[in-house]
Amino acid sequence: MGRSLAALAALIVLSGCTAQAVDAHGKQPPPVRGGSDGPSASEDGKESGKPGDKPGSAAPKVLWSRGDKGRDVRELQARLHQVAWLITPPTGRYDSPTVKAVKGFQGKRGLPRTGELDTVTWQRLRKMTHEPASWELYPYGGQPAAKPDPRCMTGRVLCISKTSRTLRWMVDGKTVSSMDVRFGSQYTPTREGVFSVYFKSRYHVSTIYHTSMPYAMFFSGGQAVHYSSDFAARGYYGASHGCVNVRDEGRIAALFAQVRNGDKVVVYW
Repeated sequence: MGRSLAALAALIVLSGCTAQAVDAHGKQPPPVRGGSDGPSASEDGKESGKPGDKPGSAAPKVLWSRGDKGRDVRELQARLHQVAWLITPPTGRYDSPTVKAVKGFQGKRGLPRTGELDTVTWQRLRKMTHEPASWELYPYGGQPAAKPDPRCMTGRVLCISKTSRTLRWMVDGKTVSSMDVRFGSQYTPTREGVFSVYFKSRYHVSTIYHTSMPYAMFFSGGQAVHYSSDFAARGYYGASHGCVNVRDEGRIAALFAQVRNGDKVVVYW
């Protein structure tokens, strides 16, 4: 018993996660080249069509410019973020930071620095980037929870899907609550498998990174489900060092009150 308690204490002392900057795929991003913070807004306007024009001798056609909005502007912003010309996440509005990022991209490649997205600029940008995933287009989540893993269907379970990036709190096969979560980066991945909660700490502070980990529920070594203010602020443009981050403080506070030591944790794709 003495050795078991000592081992548990050692795990807790060495436990800890903190936020680190990554892209929407969990990879470390390149250094930021340009852009500035700007207002976020939901898009509720026109949907721009996909460009099909080929550049000729005449001036290239302008596809989108300041004031435009829609899903295609969101894709432009996500692609600019991939090449580190835009700091802010996609908003769907062609705002001042977007204009500045487009100008920077154009100037670096010897194109006229108009700040407007024309066919030539768009073709160059598309060649340098990949089709944005849903996480890049909508980095603050809101996606529905994935179908529960079969191992989640009995008992009291924290059912955590890496596919939909969601956590379901389930009791005897029924979902009590669900919430968005994020995981570790490619270098500090969150472990997958079946675990159990072995230690809870309401006001936990990481002894490794000296960062706050409120409502921590440890399930595998130093990896825990806990609230993350960084996740709340930056969405999926960040990652933990292996923990399962929750951004809704109210929901995880309620979850923390219900979960007991010994409850099952299932992390799956």
